[in-house]
Amino acid sequence: MDKTLIVTNDFPPRPGGIQAFLHNMALRMDPGRLVVYASTWKRGAEGAEATAAFDAEQPFTVVRDRTTMLLPTPRVTRQAVRLLNEHGCSSVWFGAAAPLGLMAPALRGAGARRIVATTHGHEAGWAQLPASRQLLRRIGEGTDTLTYLGEYTRSRIAAALTPEAAGRMVQLPPGVDEKTFHPASGGDRVRARLGLTDRPVVVCVSRLVPRKGQDTLILAMPAILARVPDAVLLVVGGGPYAGQLKKLAAETGVADSVRFTGPVPWEELPAHYGAGDVFAMPCRTRRGGLDVEGLGIVYLEASATGLPVVAGDSGGAPDAVLDGETGWVVRGGSAEESADRIVTLLGDPELRRRMGERGRAWVEEKWRWDLLAGELKTLL
Repeated sequence: MDKTLIVTNDFPPRPGGIQAFLHNMALRMDPGRLVVYASTWKRGAEGAEATAAFDAEQPFTVVRDRTTMLLPTPRVTRQAVRLLNEHGCSSVWFGAAAPLGLMAPALRGAGARRIVATTHGHEAGWAQLPASRQLLRRIGEGTDTLTYLGEYTRSRIAAALTPEAAGRMVQLPPGVDEKTFHPASGGDRVRARLGLTDRPVVVCVSRLVPRKGQDTLILAMPAILARVPDAVLLVVGGGPYAGQLKKLAAETGVADSVRFTGPVPWEELPAHYGAGDVFAMPCRTRRGGLDVEGLGIVYLEASATGLPVVAGDSGGAPDAVLDGETGWVVRGGSAEESADRIVTLLGDPELRRRMGERGRAWVEEKWRWDLLAGELKTLL
């Protein structure tokens, strides 16, 4: 029986969008024909306990390496080859092409007949630097297919590849579980718990890092409050930027109108999306294009929940929005543009309803996990 070996650093319980992408795809594959080789989430008893509990719940085999970061070293390559042979795997899926895709020739030599590697935002950054560009070219030559999230990432990654490898690229974005993210997800309960029942809510669900644009939303709040005095910004998530964002809210004089939830368990995320009237994340590109949004699955999750979205123009984020239909794309980092679009949406319930319904329909048409998992199975 042919099996697939997934090789990845990005797998739960480590949090993040790529992790959720891989896990959702894995859950929709035949568990008896799947083996996952992943790094350990974090060291220490707490991390080991959480990882062991997660792995025990999976319907497929998960093998954890002792390291917290898999790299294409001789030791890791030998382990991947051993798992390929031990479990009778004939195909390999690298959850993130760079750098693990450099192991492709060794796995091919060990008997892998199909090798697929998925690219995200960081590979677009690799394509811009001479040394990493050459490594990306090698990955393209060693695999059968490199997948891409959207046109932004495809065009940049393809420029680093041989024409033959670029011609073999196939789009494979992450999907949305439309049965989990939906308009009746429990937002009213979150509003009531936070004391926001009667207030217009702008919600942002994301990791707190500079690229995501929570600081832009805070800087937009004075202009929003001038026209919608009882509006509140609900910032959902944790991350290294949290302290600076709270300080910025105080310095801007809007601390009373900004709520930080901190990290939220995955199962509570749909309700937190549903607590909003508008979803906004005006992400921006940083570090000369090295820090860029690959796609922005949060916009699609918000659309599935029935919210209009305001997205930044970083990288592939616009691919997750039908501009003018499911929401708007604004210049990343522009507090003025963000405030203008948010105020328009808060003041027009019919526009919010129309955009929210169009977004929900678009997710059901194009972004369902079962459709995308079927495409992956074909590639493998």
